[in-house]
Amino acid sequence: MSLAATLVDSFGRVHTNLRISVTDRCNIRCFYCMPEEGVQFKPRHEILSFEEIERFVRVAAGLGVRELRLTGGEPLVRADLTTLVARLAAVPGIDDLAMTTNGMLLPQHAAALKQAGLQRLNISLDAMCEATFERIARRRGLDQVLAGIAEAQRQGFRKIRLNAVAIRGITEHEIVPLARFARQQGLELRFIEFMPLDAEHRWQDDQVLPGDEIRARLEAEFGPLAPAARPDPSQPAVDYRFVDGSVVGFINPVSEPFCRDCNRLRITAEGQVRNCLFSTVEWDARAVMRGGGSDEQLADLVRTCVGAKKPGHGIDEPGFLRPGRAMFQIGG
Repeated sequence: MSLAATLVDSFGRVHTNLRISVTDRCNIRCFYCMPEEGVQFKPRHEILSFEEIERFVRVAAGLGVRELRLTGGEPLVRADLTTLVARLAAVPGIDDLAMTTNGMLLPQHAAALKQAGLQRLNISLDAMCEATFERIARRRGLDQVLAGIAEAQRQGFRKIRLNAVAIRGITEHEIVPLARFARQQGLELRFIEFMPLDAEHRWQDDQVLPGDEIRARLEAEFGPLAPAARPDPSQPAVDYRFVDGSVVGFINPVSEPFCRDCNRLRITAEGQVRNCLFSTVEWDARAVMRGGGSDEQLADLVRTCVGAKKPGHGIDEPGFLRPGRAMFQIGG
């Protein structure tokens, strides 16, 4: 890959990581992501086909993208997703293929996903108590998620990580049980601060449960945490190790923004390219592909998108404008 082929923004950040939303649909209704009722999903003809996703990835790989993560909505509600996984795993230049999922459908799909070439999983697990799980997800399903985690472990994915959204007033009592479960299962756990991406626009900054407060609770229960090595400076989490070697991470986009090392861009389920989760601007890759545009035109669109990236998301700055779309419409 030549230097000219890399996706470098005006602040020198090289973009090698692409998040691909494959659907805006989901089988639960977490309040930090979706409305509880009356959701308006995109009609099927507006969603990118597997062929269009593969084409976009091939162009992005030619520009230096090496890591892919499939997101949603819940990606496993997209029919025949293993076919897409196999196609993307075969794209030259792609070294890492991961997926973020709520885990509820993993008992049925984990084996096929592993066989198709999926390497890593991030599984959302916000609570170990069904009542708290249901308060957040507005649907039952904790037992299904735990069964999904167990099946994923049986299939031997290269890495399985648990993601827990931390929300003041709701999840404080879940911190220790989540950490205990992750430690017992030999899984990494990451706590993620609640971000202003909920569909109902009820986010308030006093609902943010900062990572340093969570860390203090963990140390009170399990003993001191030591900073862990950071082999990838672009990773959003700051990791720590317990004395026994198990790892816990903190993704603190509100209290400690990590934008200066960001290497990610995104494409929504209907083909809009975004250079930041909180971007208020999108670039229409679907229009290029369905309008007969060439791969070079598609590459130019991606370069333009990356070139327009701002220094940071601005959550912590005066005058912050939250994006007009919620997490399920953007892709986690």
